[in-house]
Amino acid sequence: MSRRLKVLISAYAVSPVRGSEPGMGWGWVLAAAREHDVWVITEADRFRDEVEAGLEAHPELREHLSFHYVPRARHDRLRRLWPPSYYWFYAAWQREAKALAQELHAAHGFDLVHQLNLVGYREPGYLYELGLPFVWGPVGGLVQAPWRFLPVMGVRGGGYHLGKNAWNELDLRLRARPRRAARAAAGHLIAATRGNAERIQRAWGVSAEVVCEVGPPDALDVTPERRSPGEPLRVVWSAGHVHGKALGLLLRALAQVPASVAMTAHILGDGPKTREWQRLAARLGVDARCQWHGRLPRSEAVAVMRRGHVMVITSLADLTSTVLLEALSSALPVVALDHCGFTDVVDDTCGLKLAVDTPGQVVADLAAALLRLERDETARLALAHGARARAKDFSWDRKAERLAEIYRSAVAAGPGPP
Repeated sequence: MSRRLKVLISAYAVSPVRGSEPGMGWGWVLAAAREHDVWVITEADRFRDEVEAGLEAHPELREHLSFHYVPRARHDRLRRLWPPSYYWFYAAWQREAKALAQELHAAHGFDLVHQLNLVGYREPGYLYELGLPFVWGPVGGLVQAPWRFLPVMGVRGGGYHLGKNAWNELDLRLRARPRRAARAAAGHLIAATRGNAERIQRAWGVSAEVVCEVGPPDALDVTPERRSPGEPLRVVWSAGHVHGKALGLLLRALAQVPASVAMTAHILGDGPKTREWQRLAARLGVDARCQWHGRLPRSEAVAVMRRGHVMVITSLADLTSTVLLEALSSALPVVALDHCGFTDVVDDTCGLKLAVDTPGQVVADLAAALLRLERDETARLALAHGARARAKDFSWDRKAERLAEIYRSAVAAGPGPP
């Protein structure tokens, strides 16, 4: 058996009790620690208590997993006035993390270093400057929101994503450190999605391994059941209520479903767009078909999913989204845009993908997909069984195997160019 490597991971956001970036970070460091001895540098103020509580609950993790903390300076008023100022303080945290990494390396002698999260490509940290084999990723954020869909997000949301798209294009061409980090990780750069891997190749001339950034929750004991004749098709939608999640596409699709068809939309989450979307549902005449659950504890949200018949994901600016893997694990067929990480995960065994050409086309195709699943329960049930099987393809066990292969290859190849 190969020896356990000594691995240092910089993971700004790690938590055993949160979703999104912190939950993803926790999943990845646990996956790395299955076969290697892992030291993790993470942010102190937000995550230390949660991490330590997780280790207290599972003390066996300490055998191969050690956490070290760096606080981050914040200026909340400046961030409210100019949100991109966040990156100044985040970059400063990464410099502090590098200084701690140097101290830890002097004490432990690491075999390689891994820049894990945040997932966005703009800030690759500084671990690649340590002269050790370097792994970076999963990396995301390079894929644009579709230009034709910016009006769907409203004036404010469309303007924001217009600016973000333009900023992405400039950053990819002008920002030097991501390019240097990608070159240092060449051959061992991990892209969160196929679309991001293609952009990395075009922008930086470096190939990347594609490994989905999120994994399914612990296996749920769900046996798909046939929908009773006349039972309404329960459609589940779950996300933060922000511009890029584009719930309006689903609401407009519901308006195209004949009133005689029994169908309800169970909408999870909340946010700045909630009231606007509720008013849109009323204007479209579909408010009676919508149940707004708000932000629920995870156990209650999963219960809503388990009572559903199909999950709809309308995100226009995303990576893969934890909710996709939660839906598949809950035996929910998924109807999603053929975009972001949904392209890589959803296949014809577990759901339906919609082409992303124009907003009108997506709305019409989404309405047709929902009608198809409402009318053909045998097909819906087959996709439900396929969803459970598909979730296993993205398990943390499989990620741990892929990550171990990447680590061994990186150590064998040695440090990349500085």
